Amino acid sequence: MKAKINRDLISETKPQTTPLEIYDTDLKGFTLRIQPSGATSFIVRYRLPNGKQTRHTIGQYPVMSAAKARGEALKILSGLIDGTDPAKKVVAPKEYTLFSFIDEVYAPWAEAKVNQKDGKATVRRLKASLPEFHDKKLTEINAENIEKWRTNRSNSGKKATTINRDLTALKACLSKAVMWEHLQSNPLSGVKPAKVDNNSRVRFLSEQEEVSLMAAIDSRDQRIKAERTSGNEWRKVRKLSPMRDLTPLPFADHLKPMVLVSLNTGIRWGELVALTWDRIDFNNANLTIDGTTAKSTKTRHVPLNSIALSALKSWEEMSDGEIIFPGRDGNTLDNVNKAWGAVLTEAKIDKFRWHDQRHHFASKLVMAGVDLNTVRELLGHSDLKMTLRYAHLAPKHKADAVEKLVGNGQD
Repeated sequence: MKAKINRDLISETKPQTTPLEIYDTDLKGFTLRIQPSGATSFIVRYRLPNGKQTRHTIGQYPVMSAAKARGEALKILSGLIDGTDPAKKVVAPKEYTLFSFIDEVYAPWAEAKVNQKDGKATVRRLKASLPEFHDKKLTEINAENIEKWRTNRSNSGKKATTINRDLTALKACLSKAVMWEHLQSNPLSGVKPAKVDNNSRVRFLSEQEEVSLMAAIDSRDQRIKAERTSGNEWRKVRKLSPMRDLTPLPFADHLKPMVLVSLNTGIRWGELVALTWDRIDFNNANLTIDGTTAKSTKTRHVPLNSIALSALKSWEEMSDGEIIFPGRDGNTLDNVNKAWGAVLTEAKIDKFRWHDQRHHFASKLVMAGVDLNTVRELLGHSDLKMTLRYAHLAPKHKADAVEKLVGNGQD
């Protein structure tokens, strides 16, 4: 196959069941090779002075761009003029340490949202959890030293679930190193995650805690509005333009509507802050989680109860952008840690993370008698295993099952 090798061609060409080679129409010998796995390499083919055909791998995409690869191919082919073998002039590929590979190769790929939804967080996780591997070469990482790392992490008090996430991130990183031909094979392919109790106790709010939480949020709203009114009085005396009057508005800022939506839909933080107004169907009372922002990568539709629907309608009156809950710069909101922590402190609620609102949503549904499969669909779990952690909150069906034994001939 012949075509002009460039970025557009690479993005439009899908891997085949066998290796695919594309020969450049502008530079003879410049070749693109796409493996069935998706690994994409730039190759230069040429004939040696003795007449023998040979080829040399220039680099891998996306670590090397098509334009740069073309330039490197041209340099190598130009070397044929003096009658020498260009391959003998090629510098040996760089041998990366784990962190240099992450910084120079993996991070640029992972942080492109088209490749990973939260690549920056993945890179932060890798570097924060593996400091002792900072200068260790990729080829020096093996199952033995990773098992020691895992044991040390566990002994230092890290939870098995956290260590498993760190391990998963590292294995994925090394898989890319294999795909891009910096490693022959993934040394951690046989390392299994630690077993964890997925049915352990989940944190949800008691009725009193829920009342206290909303009271603290309302109190915060009132304080912010009062401070804005006082500030505008100060500005008026000094003949300065007033800021927006918050007094008649339903919310002082984004925190309260975000909490109301989270508690009543169970959507994840990343799904919440990625929501745009075109994903809200007010007429049919539902919101759509796009597959590009969903953890499962599958689009799902979440019904809105009266509380969530009312909160979004009221917030829409205050909103003036495409993103429903944007950050200060209009882009994706990073966190509400300070405001959330202050509210929990005022409400005297301990050990309740933002993500626990999702557990609260699921727990309340189960305790209200909603079947686990429906809860699974609402949460966007890919299978029932994750949803089973809430099963103990609905013991009645188990009690009913064993009660059927009564009167069936048993003494």
